[in-house]
Amino acid sequence: MNRRLLLLLPLVGFLVLAFFFYRGLSLDPAHRDSALLAREFPAFNLVTLEDPERRVDESLLKGQVTLVNVWGEWCPACKWEMPQLLDLEEHGVRLVGVNYKDTRMKGLEFLEEFGNPFEINIFDPDGSLGFELGVYGAPESFLVDRDGFIRYHHAGYISPEDVRHFLQEVDKWQ
Repeated sequence: MNRRLLLLLPLVGFLVLAFFFYRGLSLDPAHRDSALLAREFPAFNLVTLEDPERRVDESLLKGQVTLVNVWGEWCPACKWEMPQLLDLEEHGVRLVGVNYKDTRMKGLEFLEEFGNPFEINIFDPDGSLGFELGVYGAPESFLVDRDGFIRYHHAGYISPEDVRHFLQEVDKWQ
């Protein structure tokens, strides 16, 4: 009897592992919550993409609700979401960009080609601010309230259907 039980143990172990692997494959990493929700936007001191002499810090995000969008020229989804960001800008949403792991020249060319909905673009060539935000890829967006706290996080591309939701989130935190 004990011998049968010993033969079943590897099978039971395999089935348990198979269940967890299967479950893990069904999870969508784009729908994870940010660990920074309800926390202050991380401190930073970086230059802007447009002007290498102009430094900005987290105080830039205080005083009004702001959508911070992490993007890069190398990111195909960033190109797809640009019309939606331009639409949000037209609806009066304040947007600040974080040009993530890019070169200045390529970032500026991207904005020239696809439009620039951003009030300011923070230049983050080494990804240090992105690291502090927990970014694992572009695009990612963070809604920051007027006190500088992150209130909403969206991983991935902002689709045309997402625009209405973003407008509701902005209104909620005004």
